[in-house]
Amino acid sequence: MRRLAAVVPALIALLAFTPAANAHGFRPVGPAEGIRIESLTHGQMAVLARYRGQIMNLAASRTDTDEPFRRVMNYASIQFSVCLWGLAPGTISDEASPFNECAHAYLAATRSVLMRMQAMAGPHPRVDALASRIDADMVRNRASLVLCQFSDEAYHTGSVVYPHWPGAFSHPPSLAALGALGCVMAGGFFAMARPVRRRPPSA
Repeated sequence: MRRLAAVVPALIALLAFTPAANAHGFRPVGPAEGIRIESLTHGQMAVLARYRGQIMNLAASRTDTDEPFRRVMNYASIQFSVCLWGLAPGTISDEASPFNECAHAYLAATRSVLMRMQAMAGPHPRVDALASRIDADMVRNRASLVLCQFSDEAYHTGSVVYPHWPGAFSHPPSLAALGALGCVMAGGFFAMARPVRRRPPSA
C-alpha cells in the first residue's frame, strides 16, 4: 500500500501530461529524432530487468562520459519513471500490458548504456563482469528466442514512449492496480477533508 501511495503523485502528473494515444502507437507521430536505440527481445527484457539498477548505478559512477552516453542514460531514466518504475503488474512479463512497450523502451536504453560502457577506452572490470553475468543468464534462459510484438522496434532518445492508458481498462491486472490507486487517493482525500477535533483546554 505504501508503494501505491508513493506512485499517486507521479500517476496524476503522467495522466495530465501524457499525449493521447494515436492510431500508430503510443509514441509521438513524425520522423524519429535523437540517438537510435536498438530494441531487444521479450526474453532479453526479462533478464535485463533484474540488472537494471546495477547497470544504472555503474553508469552514474562514470566520470569519463560523453554527450551521447549521457543522453542515452538520461533517456533510460526518463523512460523508467514514465513507465511507473516497473511497478504496474505485468509490466515486464505480459505482452498485453499497457506498460509493456514503454518497458521495452527503458530496458533497451539500459542495455545501450551497458554496451556503451563496454566500448569506453581503458579497462572496466566491473562493467565486463556484470555484462558477463547478464550474457550467461540470457544464454541460460534462451532469452534471444522469446519474441513479442515490440521485439523488432527501434527507439530514439528524442521520442518518449508512454504507457497505453486506454488499454489499462481491458487489462485486468492494470485495472486492479488503478482501482487500488483510486482507493488510496480517495482515502487520502477524505483524510484531508475530515475536520480535526480539538480537545477542550484542560482546567
